[in-house]
This record gives sequence, structure tokens and C-alpha cells, in this order.
Amino acid sequence: MKASAFLLLLGATCSLASSSLYTAPDSCKGRCNEKYNRQDDCHCNTKCEKYQNCCDDFHVHCGQEGFSKSDDAISKEELQKVSERLYQSDSNKAEESDITLNKQALTAQTKHEEDQSPERLFSSVEEKKLFSKPTYASFIKLLDNYQKKVGKGEDFTAEQLKEQDRFLEEIMKTEVMKELYRFLHDKNRYGTEEAFVSDLKEMWFGLYSREKEDDSSGFEHVFLGEIKGGKVSGFHNWISFYLQEKQGHLNYLSHNYDGPWTSYPDVLGLQFSWDGSYKEVGSAFIGSSPEFEFALYSLCFISRPGKVCHLKLGSYDLEIQTYTWDKSTYGNGKKYIATAYVKTP
Repeated sequence: MKASAFLLLLGATCSLASSSLYTAPDSCKGRCNEKYNRQDDCHCNTKCEKYQNCCDDFHVHCGQEGFSKSDDAISKEELQKVSERLYQSDSNKAEESDITLNKQALTAQTKHEEDQSPERLFSSVEEKKLFSKPTYASFIKLLDNYQKKVGKGEDFTAEQLKEQDRFLEEIMKTEVMKELYRFLHDKNRYGTEEAFVSDLKEMWFGLYSREKEDDSSGFEHVFLGEIKGGKVSGFHNWISFYLQEKQGHLNYLSHNYDGPWTSYPDVLGLQFSWDGSYKEVGSAFIGSSPEFEFALYSLCFISRPGKVCHLKLGSYDLEIQTYTWDKSTYGNGKKYIATAYVKTP
């Protein structure tokens, strides 16, 4: 073999080796069934679905049973399209005249617990109109079922467990949740609506231990909030905020972000104190229905667990961050929701 031909062949071989050895760290291309390495950003072996740490394109390149076709992978573009459909189908959202806000102080300094807003955030809410709707009413029934302080275990009564089921039953009657189920069913995530609802109940309402046995859940953390060490964690729901503020338990301090939406739902970044504990940076949809928030957070947790989820609402970009609870699981190694919230600048 001539030297020039040998060098060309050697170069091609090195190039192929480089392409396999230096695959993008967040991709499964060329990495299927590789040995687990804790230093990897994401994984491509047979157990990554169990531990919910697969790369986003795992189903495209590795063809695991259940999500064997590339059509089953959920792309960013598909997430944006389905989030727009969910946004358009939220018929229970508040109209502009249903809520009057008094936003007051806009601040860039969130580290200092300073009350820059002497009045309440919510000047008025049309409770009779909004809160009489079945999804709102069943959601509000859940709000007094939890201990806000981390370390105090939850012990649900039979009636409180039924209230969880009623909420899921009511939201599944809405077009928002029907649209979400159709999308996830088409992407081969759930075979039946029954399986979908059962999984929602576990991931959201299943109890796990942040400090003491069974003292927390995804639903409590996201929609009601928790208190630990004088700090508020979670608490990303406008209805809970309004009711706590009305009862005198919550003091609105300022806001650091006001979304671009001119109708509801909108997004605010908030600072507030709750029963004397401080929330430095919190975000919440304003004026959305309970089913809409529940649907968006569920969509992102199922599609992008533990990652940023890129959506669109009314042609505007929106990012939702979810985190998995990694210390305990349910079912066949599935992870609970640790938190989910709208990312704000």
C-alpha cells in the first residue's frame, strides 16, 4: 500500500473513532447500552428510564421497548405546539375583569426582605364566578389538607383521599386535560386514560420524606408551599396566594418580573412573606385555571423530568423547570415530582 493511501485510510479511521468517542455529552448517538458513569450528564443504558436520567434523544437512538420509534420522542417543537393548544383550550381561565391586581413595587433587589408594597397584590377576585367552577372548587378543597412546615408528617383521612380523586375526576373532564392525554397517548407514554390518571395521582399526591417520613408531596410543594428554616419553598399558585393573602397569613412585598401577556393567564415573579417566613424569588401563573397549571407542569415533568422545558403560550416563549425527587420512588422505579415552576429572568 502506498504511503499516501495508508495515511488517508488512517485519517478516516481516526475520524470515525473521534466521532464515536466524542459524541455530544447530552446525546445517546453512539452511546446505547454503554456502562453507567456518574460523571455523564445523562445516560443511555437499559436502566436510565427507571431512574429517569436518560438523554432527551434516548428513544430516537436506542429504541427501547415501549418507545421504540423515533416518532415517540417528544421534540421541542412538539412541546411548543401542544402547549399552545393547552393555552387555547383553557376555557376556565379568568377574564380580564375577574381579577384586579395592584402590583406596586417592581424591584431588582430580591435578597432583602423589604416590604415595598403597602397594599395587597389582589385588589379583587370574582370568587363567586371563578371558585364555583368544579375544577376550582375541588382544587380549593385540597388546600387545607396539608401541614406547611417540613418535618410534620401528612396523615390523610378517607375524605381527604377522596378529595384528591374528585379533583382528578373534575380536571379530566376539561378539554385541557383531554388534550394533554391525547398528546401523551399518541406519543406512546400511556395506553389508557386510567393509567394516565393513576400515574398523575402517584407523581403529584404520593408522599415522600423531605425531613420526616411522609411529610411532603409534589402537589403540596408546588401548589401550597412549604416552610423550612424560616424560608418558603415552592408555593407557585395564584389561588393559594390570594386566599392566604385574604386571610392575613401572607404579606406581598414586591415583584421582580411581569410577563408579556396582556390577558390571563399571565406570569409574575414575586417576593412575599408567609406566616413570617420569606420567599425571595417565586413565580406563579396569574388567572389560569387549576387544570391548566396542572397540565403544563405534568407535561414538562413527563417529557423533560429534571430539566428545562421550552414551551409557547400565545406566541410567547415560556420555560418551566422541573426537578425529580431522587430519594424514593413509586411503581417500577418512577420518581415523584420534587418541584415545578415557571422560570423567570
